[in-house]
Amino acid sequence: MPNKPIVAIVGRPNVGKSTLVNRLLGARHSIVDDQAGVTRDRIYFDVEWMEKEFTVIDTGGIIPGDEDEIMLNIFTQAKVACEEADKIIFLVDGKDGINPIDYDIANVLRKSGKEVFLAVNKIDSPDRFINVSDFYALAIGEPYAISALHGSGGVGDLLDAVTKDFTYLEKEEETSENIRIAIVGKPNVGKSSIVNALLNKQRVIVSNVSGTTRDAIDSKVKYEGEEFILVDTAGIRKKSKVDWGVEKFAVDRSIRAIRNCDVAVLVVDATEGITDQDKKIAGTILDAGKACILAINKWDLIEDKKSSTINKFEKEIDSEMPFLNFVPKVFISAKTKQRLVNLYKLAKEVYAESSKRISTSLLNKVIMDAISMNPPVSIRGKRLKLFYTTQVKTLPPNFVLFINNEDLLKDNYIKYLENKLREAFGFKGAPIKISAKEKGEKK
Repeated sequence: MPNKPIVAIVGRPNVGKSTLVNRLLGARHSIVDDQAGVTRDRIYFDVEWMEKEFTVIDTGGIIPGDEDEIMLNIFTQAKVACEEADKIIFLVDGKDGINPIDYDIANVLRKSGKEVFLAVNKIDSPDRFINVSDFYALAIGEPYAISALHGSGGVGDLLDAVTKDFTYLEKEEETSENIRIAIVGKPNVGKSSIVNALLNKQRVIVSNVSGTTRDAIDSKVKYEGEEFILVDTAGIRKKSKVDWGVEKFAVDRSIRAIRNCDVAVLVVDATEGITDQDKKIAGTILDAGKACILAINKWDLIEDKKSSTINKFEKEIDSEMPFLNFVPKVFISAKTKQRLVNLYKLAKEVYAESSKRISTSLLNKVIMDAISMNPPVSIRGKRLKLFYTTQVKTLPPNFVLFINNEDLLKDNYIKYLENKLREAFGFKGAPIKISAKEKGEKK
């Protein structure tokens, strides 16, 4: 299948770029807020218009000449998006009129050599169409009056013009599923740096400012002939430190990214050790039933590295997070790219382990042997009796024990059985869920 045409939506902050993307998608995918500069990274979405498919890039707002680090990064991201795009939609604010920055952006876009379409947004009623003619002064071409928020105006006319020479594409059936890897963790542990290093290009903004990434951003990458989807997420901070509004939406989206991924890579800072917030995020991953990898980043900053340093750190992890003792650990550096490619191999392994299905006969043999070796204690003269065990699902592996009395099965014994299942079948990096059902119980 040929590559889809790419359309970049650019403009200064707060003109409605993300609102237009959401209008095209018919869903609230980008974060929308009245605060300028909310979208900070290039975010890619596939769009279909009149049986034509293309990829749209939602960019951060352009402010040429602004010396603020974040705004400079946003400007750089938008320029890169323009280089990648086949066509550009230049979005301006019809309510505010022409801003001096719009002239600067128009000059930049003309130099790009790409076909540019001028869209005048926030034209929410017919009596405002008179303002549109003012935008001819930008010398970009005919302005299209639109309302991204309400879908009225000339959104359809704009898309017709943009896609006029796009070919009709036949939808291709997925032949294989790409493993979706979410890079998660608290702010400033190096998540975006890891994604950029894995992609080998500046795909997301990297900054020492805590909380730079606000959207969960997907990137497709191929490694050794296999495709993976990397998802960079916003840092998940303590609830008490999360401001209502944009940051809360960003954190919610990161948690949603965990729920939608196949493998979660929990990134921790080697210079800080394991924190309470790391533990909470790990709990979120396990509650979602996702295969997990623990990536200890910034290993290059550990000065006193001896042969025993990793062992010492692993013991600290096991002590602080014993509930992750089944999760593979990799000590990496996004800066030097040390052991980074191991993440692909580990992601394949833990996803395969989480997808593993055990035959009922073999499963029952292991469980019965475990019970024979260490029978459960009797409670008030009653002893647990197991009739049989079955695996009801994968991703994660989920087992049901059919027993005589649910009250006789205690958490510590469930943990014992889980350990025996891991000894027998591995399940490296995959959480295991064990539940009980009384034999003959009705649903």
